[in-house]
Amino acid sequence: MFSRKTFYSVFNIFTILLLILITISGLSSFGQAAPYDFINLYGDRVEIWGGGIYGHDSYFKAPIFIGSDFTILVVVVPWLLLTFYRTLKNPSLENYISNFGIYSLLLYYSASLAFGVTYNILHLAYIALFSLSFFAELMLLKIFHGFSLRLGKFSKSYFSKAMKVFLFVAGLSLFLAWLPDIIISIFKGRSLGLIEVYTTEITNVLDMGIISPLMFFTYYLIKNEDFLGYVFLRMLFKVCLCIGIMLPIQTIFQVLAGISIPLAAVISKILTFVLMAFFAAYFEWTLKRQSKWKNIVVER
Repeated sequence: MFSRKTFYSVFNIFTILLLILITISGLSSFGQAAPYDFINLYGDRVEIWGGGIYGHDSYFKAPIFIGSDFTILVVVVPWLLLTFYRTLKNPSLENYISNFGIYSLLLYYSASLAFGVTYNILHLAYIALFSLSFFAELMLLKIFHGFSLRLGKFSKSYFSKAMKVFLFVAGLSLFLAWLPDIIISIFKGRSLGLIEVYTTEITNVLDMGIISPLMFFTYYLIKNEDFLGYVFLRMLFKVCLCIGIMLPIQTIFQVLAGISIPLAAVISKILTFVLMAFFAAYFEWTLKRQSKWKNIVVER
């Protein structure tokens, strides 16, 4: 039978190869724009990117996808490689917690591609990345659950009031950031303003349906001294940090593509997430600095 180390290595190697393929293919689309107009299902005129992997995506959304690809390739892939190397050398609980945060971000990223990008030749690669990220998360959660059962109650002393306030404010902000647009569209009896060629807004689904509730659920676990609350908190800090890096990069690619971004959108959306990332980075550093899991080796 395969050892946990073998499974872990296979998951990481295939994930890294898929990420390189997907992100480089996405980045190559930036110089291939050949925009044209299209009338969508809602009767609105939409400008299409017109070239590369994102050739059938809207001119507004394609630079966002490309910005995400750039962030994943430049920030997340090296981070995953480093964590993979460290875990092979020392399969400690701390390194597995770090790996969990990365795969959570990749699950978000792969879901956005698999469900949010118009169909293209990388569709199978998107599915494969989504599948690897999903089952890597399950494998890691199994490890954490087993440790949680052995550990019993987990001390609340790790968590400051500021961290708990962050969870509440961030969870509420993620929900309120997208809710007004949806409510307005429902009352107007029409689609979202930027639905364009898509059937739904995947960011709304992930942020409002998963990330925001997970923050409140994490607060509940922390309050009940469950070790999984600590794991989820570390993961959420990592995801918030990377999203705070990704959003400005996406905006830069949009500006380079000639898209005008309203100042109100920059303030309400981008600066909010950047501020969240700043606090998340500080809290993650605090928790990692006082971590006692570096010398606890997970069974190989």
